[in-house]
Order: sequence, then structure tokens, then C-alpha cells
Amino acid sequence: MSETSQHIVIVGAGAAGLMAARELARAGRKVTVLEARGRCGGRIHPLPAEEFGYPAAGGAEFVHGEAPVTRGLLREAGLSLQEIEGEQWSFDGTRLSREARDDPHEAELQAALRDLQDDLSVADFLRRHFSGDEYAPMRHSIERMVEGYDAADPERASTLALREEWMDGGHAPQARIDRGYGTLIDFLAADCRRLGVTINLGCVVTAIEEERGEVTVRCAGGDRHGCDSVILTVPLPLLREMTLPASARARLAAIDDIGFGNVIKILLRFARPWWRERHHELAGMTFLLSEQKIPVWWTQYPSQQAVLTGWFGGPRTRELDRLDAQELIEAGLDSLAGIFKLPREDVASELVTAAATNWAHDPFARGAYSWATPRTREAQAILARADGLVLFSGEALYRGRDMGTVEAALASGAETAGMILRK
Repeated sequence: MSETSQHIVIVGAGAAGLMAARELARAGRKVTVLEARGRCGGRIHPLPAEEFGYPAAGGAEFVHGEAPVTRGLLREAGLSLQEIEGEQWSFDGTRLSREARDDPHEAELQAALRDLQDDLSVADFLRRHFSGDEYAPMRHSIERMVEGYDAADPERASTLALREEWMDGGHAPQARIDRGYGTLIDFLAADCRRLGVTINLGCVVTAIEEERGEVTVRCAGGDRHGCDSVILTVPLPLLREMTLPASARARLAAIDDIGFGNVIKILLRFARPWWRERHHELAGMTFLLSEQKIPVWWTQYPSQQAVLTGWFGGPRTRELDRLDAQELIEAGLDSLAGIFKLPREDVASELVTAAATNWAHDPFARGAYSWATPRTREAQAILARADGLVLFSGEALYRGRDMGTVEAALASGAETAGMILRK
């Protein structure tokens, strides 16, 4: 078979799928992308700018760390980044205060992390080294970060995988794309089409069959696509729902060793930035942490948009599993009323528009993003192998520092395409 006649089907038009498609099409391969949703982007979910006053994000929003692949694409697309600035505040149930960056036990934590040889869960690490009462605030802070930021379970999350994040105090640089991640997806999708990639939306893949060196991809509507190889870039929970060839199914057992977390995200646009008007000291606030039902909030600072974004991540999101989007918005309003000690009606009266997503309820995601357990690196190596005609790709298979991010998805897609091109 000539290289130019090789046909590759990619399942999923998120960041990983589009990146893999672009790389393969650039090298002259025939590529078809099958996407279950009616749009590209997957867990990147732009919300209407006319509703929120700016290109808001119902899914991925931040660019984490160095992100070289993301930044390279942004340069290609002529897009710019806005580094996150501002202050972090917290509400302890009584008062608002600026978060102190220094923990009195920080040096002990850094030493224990440096000396750690064998991986263990975060909860086990804290029990082994910091079980005393004097460490309770630090334990709580770490567990809150693991659950809220990494959407992970401290009883299962890998300490070694999170070590670099902690070694810099959790203060790795973050940024936003000026017009949102949606613009990056638009750029990638347009580039794919320009290179001849076929992108079929509304195609729910149910089965992949392999016979005599050829692959058939079956969709729920009855469509069939014959090809030479398949790249699966869908979120981990969806892989279990597909009928796969025996060789791919055997490797799929490894996903039990990769964590997959959930996030609830709530965007509330108000008529005016009432929190800044009531508390002038919050003029530079970016993040606000609390113990409310929706515990984390952030602003669009330095932009002056009158929008607050609520975030609840990790295993405890199951507590709100029965709430629909409107009930989540109500929970968000309740939480803000509690933080700012205002009548709930006063907060609700300022609301202009709102959106809420429990990503566990999204039928094509079943959660937000992956995280590492002590056995994840071994599992990734099994899943990322290029043997067979069915390959796996996506943020869950990225072996760099920022697993679970858009950067991870882009890098994994490019790496998987490279493996096919090297065959």
C-alpha cells in the first residue's frame, strides 16, 4: 500500500483528534474524523459571546505551565495569550482574606517530596509524613488542591505525578487565550479541512471491527467506514462502551489504572461587578476559595467583566449528581450569598445570564479529565503502543507534567500521528 492511499479514521474531533488529523494530512494521508457531537472541540466548549459579553468557556479555559505545543499553535494562528494576574482570596466561614502563600511547614513538605523514592497515594503520603494535628491545615490545603484543581481522589492520586506541581508551590504560570480556546479549535479544524481532512459531525461510533488487516468503523446511525487504522481519542469512560477488536480490548484493561475526574462549572454574568463595589479590596481578585457547596470561584481579571465562574472538582461532585443545570445555578447563587453574607435574593436579582455543566452528565465526556495514580505511567505505556490497527490517544495518555490539559491532548495527538508515520 502506498503511503498516500493509507486511510486513517480518527474518532473524536477534540484537541487530540484534530491535532493528529492535521499532522497525518500534512504527510499526505487520507484522514476521516468522526465526531459524536454537532461541533468540534470536545471538552473545549465555547459559550455565546453575545450572552456573556466575551468568549466564555463552559469547558477548558486556562493554558497551564509552559505548554510549548499550545503556544506554537497560537503563534501559527496569530492568537495571543493573557497571563493570569491578580490575587487569591479565601473565605473561612467568617471573613474574606488574602491567601497567604507561605505555609509554616512548607520546608518540611519540600524535603519529604525530594526524598520520596517509591510512589504512593497522596493520602498515604500525608498519613506517613504529616499525621500530627499541627499539620491539619496543610493536609486540608493539599487535599483541597488535589480534589479541586486536579479533580482527583487523594486516596488514589499519585504523589510523584503531583510532586513538580507542589515543588513550585502550585504556582505554575497560567494564562488565557485572548479569544478563548474555541478560536484555537476553529483554526485547527479549518486547517484540517484545507488539507483535505473529512470531518463528519453527529457520528456516534459504536464498534470497530478488524478482519484480515482491514478495519471497519461502525456508527450508531448505520454508517460504516472502512480504513487501514483507527485512532481513538475519546475520553476514557467512553472507550468501555465501544465494541473493540480483541487486541485493543486486551490493552483496554489498563485504563483502570488511570484516574478520571469530574468537574462542575458554573458561569454567572451579573448586571454589575457587585463584589468589587461592596469590597473595594477585591479589585484585583482572581481566585476565591471557600468551603461552600460551590467552593472555588474566579473572575476574568484583569478584564472587568461582571462574570464569576464557579468550580467544583473531584469525587465529591457526586454529592450534586442529582442537580440539573438550573439547580446548579441556584447552588452557585447560594454559595456566593454565603461567602459575601448577602441575602440570596440580592445576588439573584443582579443575574443577567448563566450556564452550568456537570461534565459527568455529558454523554460524550462522562467527566472532565484524567489524573495519575501510582500505576498510571505503566498503563499509559501499554495503551500508547503502536502495535495493532487500533491506537489510543488523548490527554489521558500524555506522560509529561500537565496531564489532563489541552496541551496534553495536543501533544498526545501529535505523538500518535508520528507513530503512524514512522511505521
